[in-house]
Amino acid sequence: MKKIKVYLQYPWKVSDSQYYKSIIDNPPKTVSYLNIRKTEGMIVNKRSLLFFNFIKRQVRNLTKKLKLVLVNAHETKINEGVDLIHCAHCLSKNKNIPWVADFESWWQMWLSGGDKKKGKEKVLEILKRKQCKKIIAWTPYEKDKIEKMFPQIKNKLEVVTFAMPLPKERKKRHNNIVLLYVSRYFYKKGGLHTLEVFDRITKKEKNVQAIFVSNTPKDLLEKYSQNNKIKFFGLMPHSEIKKKIFPAADIFVYPGYSDTFGFVFVEALSFGLPVVTVDGFSRKYIIEDEKTGYIVNKEKEIDPDKIGEAEEEIIQRLVGKTVKLIKNKKLINQMSKNCIEEVKNGKFSITKRNKKLEKIYMEVIK
Repeated sequence: MKKIKVYLQYPWKVSDSQYYKSIIDNPPKTVSYLNIRKTEGMIVNKRSLLFFNFIKRQVRNLTKKLKLVLVNAHETKINEGVDLIHCAHCLSKNKNIPWVADFESWWQMWLSGGDKKKGKEKVLEILKRKQCKKIIAWTPYEKDKIEKMFPQIKNKLEVVTFAMPLPKERKKRHNNIVLLYVSRYFYKKGGLHTLEVFDRITKKEKNVQAIFVSNTPKDLLEKYSQNNKIKFFGLMPHSEIKKKIFPAADIFVYPGYSDTFGFVFVEALSFGLPVVTVDGFSRKYIIEDEKTGYIVNKEKEIDPDKIGEAEEEIIQRLVGKTVKLIKNKKLINQMSKNCIEEVKNGKFSITKRNKKLEKIYMEVIK
């Protein structure tokens, strides 16, 4: 059978998203992807990538300050025959080749000006073109947001979430219960509050230890290192985290305040780690409360840079849910099985993801 040729169009020279790495590494059998870029994904220790991400943020900040209306749309220059273009979190300017586009979040359709009437009109004009066949949201949460913003394209909207295979690494045997936090960005992902959670629990529970992987500020590292039951690591290659860190843990504690999706949630599930997190964005789609972990609700805005009254409430709730798991090993084991099943055969399975992609591509080229 002749394969569908799909050209991957990136908005930047570099992309470190696991969403596309997963598609490239585990493509549908009927699809051949062109313009493939192998990416590391998640935590990396490469200065060039960190610098490039910094530049991207500066460009976005500058365009916002200048109050420009700039649509995140790109012309695809193709030297070989393709059936369609798949735009990776951007829109297409192409008028001769059918295309689809996927988005983690609606705001990725603009470099700036998405909050302006003119900005919405420019994007809608592109979305209504006949060459634009499908707009793919990573979660139902984002699909609903895009539909409310652009009800005119309701029939073009689909959901294709992130998927990954189960890891080859086996869980390491240990007697104690090990808590884990992993993040490239310390404060905005909830590192400060998680450290406080780890410190309180490990001081109270004899059989509990913790692993903390992040770029921890020196003053906090000095303060919490006095607790020898918390083991600290700096940023490290993703391969090392998969090989040494996840297999050594039992519960993943991760507020993830700024994550619109959060690949690390799915990765934790794939290793059978129940997740204790804070509600926000697509959290309730990724984590099923009381089945694959616990989701702590927040009534007030949380400042990840401090521990005030509102933050103390969240910390106490995270402690409570984590301790509930610690006190019940049967519950940990059952949730662990649920987590693995969600990745093996559930919403995050490669098989289900590929069936959706195949269906979308086939509809495009009909």
